[in-house]
Amino acid sequence: MGGDFAPDAIVKGAIEAQKQLLPGEHIVLFGDQDRIFNILDQENVDKSTFEVVHCSEVIGMGENPAKTFAKKTDSSITVGFRHLVQQKIDGFASAGNTGAMLVGTMYTVKSVPGIIRPAIASYIPVSENKFNLLLDVGLNPDCRPDVLYQYGILGNIYAKLIFGINKPRVGLLNIGEEEEKGNLVTKSAHELMNGSLDYNFVGNVEGNELFSDSKADVIVCDGFVGNVLLKEAEAFYHLIKKRNISDPFFEMFNFENYGGTPVLGVNSPVIIGHGVSNAKAIMNMILQTKTVIKTGVCEKFKEAFS
Repeated sequence: MGGDFAPDAIVKGAIEAQKQLLPGEHIVLFGDQDRIFNILDQENVDKSTFEVVHCSEVIGMGENPAKTFAKKTDSSITVGFRHLVQQKIDGFASAGNTGAMLVGTMYTVKSVPGIIRPAIASYIPVSENKFNLLLDVGLNPDCRPDVLYQYGILGNIYAKLIFGINKPRVGLLNIGEEEEKGNLVTKSAHELMNGSLDYNFVGNVEGNELFSDSKADVIVCDGFVGNVLLKEAEAFYHLIKKRNISDPFFEMFNFENYGGTPVLGVNSPVIIGHGVSNAKAIMNMILQTKTVIKTGVCEKFKEAFS
């Protein structure tokens, strides 16, 4: 029920995603049952295609995440997380209130033991068919060096399983490639990451290398810098479209093509979608959630930090 175009875009996206799932894989929809059924009727889709869990409340996009998550116990986000922690579903995705999704993640499925702070990651296009992984992009605006070191582990595992890269190159975003460059946090993080046995650290990565495949597959930064970069990339895409420039590479900046942002370092798969998601974005968010489930990323995190 969350997102600017809910529930229409959510249900229509789920219909398209279900067409691409294998037998035995199915989608559970949380929300107003009558409204969901009305959309299914309009699209001539059998109601039995989905399991629908009726929820009488909705967490609005502008509501206080922590207070509302605790107060609205029958909201689609709250009930969804309840199902996830009870293992009634294998993964949970939503384009609703981002803060409520993060609160729900930390209150219910929680961090993998040993992980100081989870991160949210984003895909950064470097060619028509390849992405770099950037983390964190907004969960932790202030990071200690040891948190950044752990982000390297999280990104390394994710890039191996989701991107299929055998030995991902992990870089630290900085203002220069020399190890003595940066602020106190990045210089200390570089000392920890340099020579790491947990991943293939390739050193500092500058901003002009962000969209390049030449140096790193995983780029680590704090959530303040990462969020600014992510929104700048979104603005760059909209500027290109506004100028009527059509190019396959620039189209990779369209968030609709991957749908959502994974929360890395928690015990169960959680994907957070963009509030303006349309049906295509929802479809891809669901398919990305399936991939995270199937590859067992969360289990690999637990093994790495056990």
